Amino acid sequence: MAQHPLTVGFDLDMTLIDSRPGIKAAYDQLSRETGRYIDSELAITRLGPPLDVELANWFPADEIAEVADLYRALYIEHAIEPTPAMPGAREAMDAVRQAGGRAIVVTAKHQPNAALHLKHLGIEPDALIGWLWAEAKAEALREHGASVYVGDHTGDVLGARTAGALSVAVATGPCDADELRAAGAEVLLGDLTEFPAWFDGYASGYPAQAAG
Repeated sequence: MAQHPLTVGFDLDMTLIDSRPGIKAAYDQLSRETGRYIDSELAITRLGPPLDVELANWFPADEIAEVADLYRALYIEHAIEPTPAMPGAREAMDAVRQAGGRAIVVTAKHQPNAALHLKHLGIEPDALIGWLWAEAKAEALREHGASVYVGDHTGDVLGARTAGALSVAVATGPCDADELRAAGAEVLLGDLTEFPAWFDGYASGYPAQAAG
């Protein structure tokens, strides 16, 4: 498939949105409704992997599918409203569009709930693809011809590298700069407020940079 000019993928949790307050509220409600202890403060320090991975710390394997469905239903009421955009999120996506590019979101999150977050915050990607984690994110990145993928987790770095996209990491999630660099991140930013300046330079050299 031919590469689309300047298509940039973004992760969602802790890249575009600070989902910690909402996810904590959803876990706390899940704990109340199931009567099962969940350390929500701990859970929000390791965001990134799919929901089932975290639920396995608190529920037996044969309950996870049912509990996950309950969590996703509770999420709508408890997690959308308290979740803000990360600093620079809108400006980062605007920078891609101002350069004539497309900005897509590729996330491990349940896609309908991801869409609710973006709608609530007034962030409108050119495409949203959910349910993909780590190297599986490469499926969507390749399909949409993304030359760059921006994320906060080593799993995002793996997804970018598997897709042959440039891995741009922001140190705003559970993985620190050293972990992201060790995982193979090729560009490391403190947060998305640094993205437009970096992207201006990247876009000026596109597609030569993407090919190299």
